[in-house]
Amino acid sequence: MAKTALVTGASSGIGQAIASTLLAQGWQVIGLSRSAIQHEHPALRTYQVNISDATALQTLLAQLPVPQAVVHAAGMMQAAPLGELDLNASARLWQLHIAAAEQLANHYAPQMQPGGRMVLLGSRTSRGAAGRSQYVATKSAMVGMVRSWAAELAPRGVTANIVAPGATETPMLKQPGRESSPPKLPPIGRYIQPQEVAEVVNFLLSPAAAAITGQELVICGGASLL
Repeated sequence: MAKTALVTGASSGIGQAIASTLLAQGWQVIGLSRSAIQHEHPALRTYQVNISDATALQTLLAQLPVPQAVVHAAGMMQAAPLGELDLNASARLWQLHIAAAEQLANHYAPQMQPGGRMVLLGSRTSRGAAGRSQYVATKSAMVGMVRSWAAELAPRGVTANIVAPGATETPMLKQPGRESSPPKLPPIGRYIQPQEVAEVVNFLLSPAAAAITGQELVICGGASLL
């Protein structure tokens, strides 16, 4: 029987690459996105929902089956230097990156069977980046949150990890709101590709990764070495 994975942010970028990769590996995929998902596959079910709306998300989760894997790939970027921080942006970042992930884990983790997987998309900037303090704050908080989940879930055979890419060639790379802190090309001379991130997520969902939990796997193209 095919395993089921719930993937947020499945309409574009890394989330779309993850959903497509898992479908190719024989998974059933439940794709959630604020935008309509323009992809058809017999093993794909899509739901258009704003996961930052806790009420709307909980209503949907109550109707869905318990997946073997939860992948929280939805994200947004906000960059601004001190003196120009938008406190509303901080709230939006926290709601999407942390609160929505917390809601997913709180709903599904207690019901997951041994072999269950939780993967959150973090950022290689989780340890700090000039001009991105609001974004970084959520990705840094994600590390402590996921390590805590991992410690709690390990005795049940359920893992929780973070995949933390550097600058990845997605629509978010060029979205407005990051002019004060533009992306930098990694030392490898190109941006990370969404498919490369998806393959790492795919590995973490596999039986071979059963002993990996509470980790932040960084895919930076050498940027973290500088």
